[in-house]
Amino acid sequence: MFAVSRLGSLLRRCNRTTIVSELRGFSRVYNESSLQSSSRFSVPEHCDRCLISRFSSFQAFKSLPKNLVNHTTRKMSTTAAAVVNSTAAEATNSGLKLLVTKGPHAQKAVGIWLFGCAAWVFSLVVVGGITRLTRSGLSMTDWKFTGGLPPLTQEEWVQEFEKYQQSPEYKRVNKGMSVEDFKFIYWMEYAHRMWGRGLGLVFSFPFAYFIAKGYITRQLGLRLSALFALGAGQGLIGWWMVKSGLEEPRSEWVQPRVSPYRLATHLTSAFVIYCGILWTALSVVMPEPPSGALNWVHGATKIRRMALPASFIVGLTAVSGAYVAGNDAGHAYNTFPKMGDVWIPDDIFSMEPLIRNFFENTSLVQLNHRILAMTTLSAIGTFWFASRRIEVHPAVQSLIGSTLGIAALQVTLGLSTLLTYVPTSLASAHQAGALTLLTLMLLLVHTVRKPSPALLKSLASVSKPSTVKVL
Repeated sequence: MFAVSRLGSLLRRCNRTTIVSELRGFSRVYNESSLQSSSRFSVPEHCDRCLISRFSSFQAFKSLPKNLVNHTTRKMSTTAAAVVNSTAAEATNSGLKLLVTKGPHAQKAVGIWLFGCAAWVFSLVVVGGITRLTRSGLSMTDWKFTGGLPPLTQEEWVQEFEKYQQSPEYKRVNKGMSVEDFKFIYWMEYAHRMWGRGLGLVFSFPFAYFIAKGYITRQLGLRLSALFALGAGQGLIGWWMVKSGLEEPRSEWVQPRVSPYRLATHLTSAFVIYCGILWTALSVVMPEPPSGALNWVHGATKIRRMALPASFIVGLTAVSGAYVAGNDAGHAYNTFPKMGDVWIPDDIFSMEPLIRNFFENTSLVQLNHRILAMTTLSAIGTFWFASRRIEVHPAVQSLIGSTLGIAALQVTLGLSTLLTYVPTSLASAHQAGALTLLTLMLLLVHTVRKPSPALLKSLASVSKPSTVKVL
């Protein structure tokens, strides 16, 4: 009797909407006959009235029907357990690729962990930008893989300061600096390095725990292992970058600074790690894109064709900003829209070979960043205008509008930074804005990705109208 009642309760769960689908304002669809009812694809009334509900798809964690969970209670009969396992296998074979096993609880835990790691990387990029803007990056003249304790006594501070006094930056830029002033730039660089090592601990220990618990599939494990290796390599890239600033400049009139190529590599690697972790986190908590009707899926395909080129332009603009930072090009022309008294400076191609100008010539580097910034804003604005005529999920429309707003804010921050001679506060906000814009574009592309065959089949079966012959 218990087995029958238990089986009945499990089957009744098939007809219930999941927690995530209630938050999203639509119901998740799988290739199961019990889930293919037209009511599951309708948007609740509160979705149109509440703006927050249009964004609620990004707050969800439990996006799987509860009948896909491998329940392991002591009292469950083998018959009921077999039904649950066969249903989960059927969903997997029908095209639904799950990155996390062991049910919604595991999905939520892994999702929170990955979102936390992405936020950690975001903060690490911001701290790194502040470290560069305060000229603190060259204060530590050595590098240890595992790190070490900072100076704790006055004698240790003096010893560390004496090492810094041998560097080109002290001799040409900070000559006469006191030990107290040195402590500030040292603490900035030390915090940046320790924050990066802290990310390694926050990532590795939960990763090992989830593997031991059997939460992570082989596909997800390989992806996260690659991201961990890239993160470990990021520390080496950072020291490789700092090392270039500890070398004597080729000219006595040039201030010592890190190589713009190495700085761009370091920042681009951070962007790749951030986007990889964020994309994986979204895939864990949202295995399927929001698609309440078949026409919304067709609309999402059109949105995706426009979103991918726009995302590429956003990423290219962010990387060009790394060359602006590496060449101190933000201090070259602090006027807008003209660059000084002209629209295009005369020396934009003064270096040989010609290709060097695009990466080392401060005039051309700043001009390129200006052009790319305006191109980005125009592309996203055109994208937003074109998307208004496309029938798509309301959350997607809202996300496109938010992306346009952040793009406009980012251009405003960039111009304010330029016109006020690159203050640390505005420049840091501008760098954080670039990562925020990249986040929204990534979220948009992930939201309009192609659904699984199981979901497409279910939507197609529901959208078929019943035909009645009229004589």
